[in-house]
Amino acid sequence: MSTSAPMTEQAAGAPVEPKRLRVLVVDDHDVVHWGFRLMLGQMQWVERCLSARTGSEAVAVCRRYEPHVALVDLFLGGESGPEICERLRAEAPAPRVLLMSGAGSISPRAARAAGAVGFISKDSSAKEIAQMVRMVGDGREVFSETTNAAVPSLTDRESEILALIAGGATNREIAGTLYLSPHTVKEHTSTLYRKLGARNRADAVQRAQRLGLRA
Repeated sequence: MSTSAPMTEQAAGAPVEPKRLRVLVVDDHDVVHWGFRLMLGQMQWVERCLSARTGSEAVAVCRRYEPHVALVDLFLGGESGPEICERLRAEAPAPRVLLMSGAGSISPRAARAAGAVGFISKDSSAKEIAQMVRMVGDGREVFSETTNAAVPSLTDRESEILALIAGGATNREIAGTLYLSPHTVKEHTSTLYRKLGARNRADAVQRAQRLGLRA
């Protein structure tokens, strides 16, 4: 009489352990690194929480540790989060990138164009952030309705002025093109800067492009 082979835990119906993730946090603020590492370090499904403060550091960490998920700040000092995302996605194996910000947002179209699979606000609860990181690690996208709502809405006139700014036109030239007074153009420009959180003309154009707005 033959003896059956011992039944494995998986064959016995025991739950399969979830995949443990290596997570990379790319941000230039120490408080953010501390908070994310503290929060994610408590999750049983997180194997290791890594950190980088620049795009170059992120690429180096990615090559050494091969993280599954990378959380990348949208505005990293003088660097663009989407540009860092493109650099990370060029690595092999490439991490799945979740863009994040505490002061802005990005349209799903622009985020996907950079290779990202989601966006989350730093103001989200720890539970929400952990849930989205795990979803991204499981191969899902995490764009919510609030992602679109957070993108500033420009009027047709503001969009026209933004396009002319991107083309290098001065306020006086914009006034002549649109048949407006220089004072009116200045008011529209100030409103445009405020909506985009920009400091100057070049910053306004760059932020608009990152957010997927026409410029």
